[in-house]
Amino acid sequence: MTPTPVRSSFDVCAAIHRASESARTSAHGPVWLALRDERDLMARAERLQRLDTKASAALPLYGVAFAVKDNIDVAGLPTTAGCPAFAYTPRDSAPVVERLEQAGAICIGKTHLDQFATGLVGTRAPQGPIPNPFHADYVCGGSSSGSAVAVALGQVAFALGTDTAGSGRIPAAFNNLVGIKPSRGLLSTRGIVPACRSLDCVSILARDLATAWKVMQVAAWRDDTDPFSREVLQRPVVGSMVRLGLLAPLEFCGDAMAESHFAAVAGQWKALGAETIEVPFAPFMEVADLLYEGPWVAERDAAVGNFLRAHPDDCDPAVRSIVESAARFSATDAFRGSYRLRELTVQLAPVWRQIDALLVPTAPTIPTLAAVAREPIAVNAQLGRYVNFVNLLDLAAIAVPAGFRGDGLPAGFTLIAPAGSDHALAELAHRYLSSYPNRLGVSDTIGQAGAPPQPLVDDRGWVRLAVAGAHMRGMPLNHELVSHDARFVATARTAPRYRLHALPGPIPKPGLVRAPEGASVGLELWDLPSEGFGRFVAKIPAPMAIGSVELDSGAWVKGFVCEPIALVEATDITSYGDWRTYVDSRCAPLAVE
Repeated sequence: MTPTPVRSSFDVCAAIHRASESARTSAHGPVWLALRDERDLMARAERLQRLDTKASAALPLYGVAFAVKDNIDVAGLPTTAGCPAFAYTPRDSAPVVERLEQAGAICIGKTHLDQFATGLVGTRAPQGPIPNPFHADYVCGGSSSGSAVAVALGQVAFALGTDTAGSGRIPAAFNNLVGIKPSRGLLSTRGIVPACRSLDCVSILARDLATAWKVMQVAAWRDDTDPFSREVLQRPVVGSMVRLGLLAPLEFCGDAMAESHFAAVAGQWKALGAETIEVPFAPFMEVADLLYEGPWVAERDAAVGNFLRAHPDDCDPAVRSIVESAARFSATDAFRGSYRLRELTVQLAPVWRQIDALLVPTAPTIPTLAAVAREPIAVNAQLGRYVNFVNLLDLAAIAVPAGFRGDGLPAGFTLIAPAGSDHALAELAHRYLSSYPNRLGVSDTIGQAGAPPQPLVDDRGWVRLAVAGAHMRGMPLNHELVSHDARFVATARTAPRYRLHALPGPIPKPGLVRAPEGASVGLELWDLPSEGFGRFVAKIPAPMAIGSVELDSGAWVKGFVCEPIALVEATDITSYGDWRTYVDSRCAPLAVE
């Protein structure tokens, strides 16, 4: 008789259903272009759920929901590259997607992008732009726009993008995410609509470094059927004495907040013991100019030029003008450009003997949607200043979140080093995030167990708070948060280690407690200025209290918890998934006469 398999305590079906439902009901612009059928998703989740504990533990991404940029093939879903007229439906997924799903992750759908992965703004698509999750007047970044926003909103744990000229790093910076731009060829690009095929990379976007690195470890693979795939020997991890190059002169396009924030980041690295060395920017800028002002733009014509010429009205005007500009270059220009790139690479070789990594602002500024609408080419070009040169020079990079500016917009930096420095850069990012956790509560632990960090306060003195009951939007006590200048950030879920209870009393209240046999509970994340946070906490009555709450991303934030004594007569409502669902279930429908 075959024994009944022991199921994992993690409810994969519930987690994937929540992710799918969040994506389907998202009101934050055209984040999703195609979603897998709910029955298909549930069948995939059920297959995982039936695995015994040992088998599920062997899957490093067991039950994790993820998104895929819509220039990467997912079997059965249309690939549009942001252009519906270009659409085709692949029979097979790209190998990078297959590897992640073989490791237990489940792709729930395809996401918005700047058309044909040409842009850094997230506005070059027929579906229109996606507003920035932190301020709707600003761009979310591109071209991996939907992938970044889906992660920032907590709809998925991670997402795949692509990065040819910064398309995985710019949206990471604008959405407070980690963005890994691997060494070229480390991840297979087969099954991807090319932008510049010799430069394209699959990028990884996640809210925390540990998740991003785990995805990287799964996805990295030598694909013998991809002519651009290659073995990439990893360079040694940097020792305790870190040498960081600072480009000079730096340009922030008149954005004083971006300039002061990056200066603070450089100061934080110095406080960690890093030595900073000035590096001339001019040769890097000349390399960057080769990408769009030089013959490499012809690679974009090789990828999609014939389609654009046959379907001009179906293509974004900015994208079409960029691709059409390739006509001014000849084969002779391409060779001359290649020679000049080699000369600049040799010229820059001594830089990498002097430093362990470049430390650069990921973007010099963050533009408004209105500014991009007025000058779509010029504003987009500004954003490429510190990202465009990376792939041409065969460098690895990681975009790191670094808190928020004074106006509440995300800001971050990027670490850059030669190909094969992927692990070394991740370790450097880990050192920074461990010492300076960003506002999302990320205190990353690559292969280590981390203790809850101290209260998370960003450079403006704001605190992130998790609320799981009457203080959520639309609930009776939400006004108490708003009156203390709180700002809604996103919906989220706890790690699967909590129980939710309905406490007895005239006013319904939830009690959230950490428990050995716990589950993931839905909640909301809000930011409060530290002064308002103090006033708010002072008014919280027993048995409620403020403690540290672990999110499903591995982050820790401040949040409502409950004294255990209050649970004696309470009702366990964990099975409802969150307080709002429980309350809705208690409300009888109005009688219709």
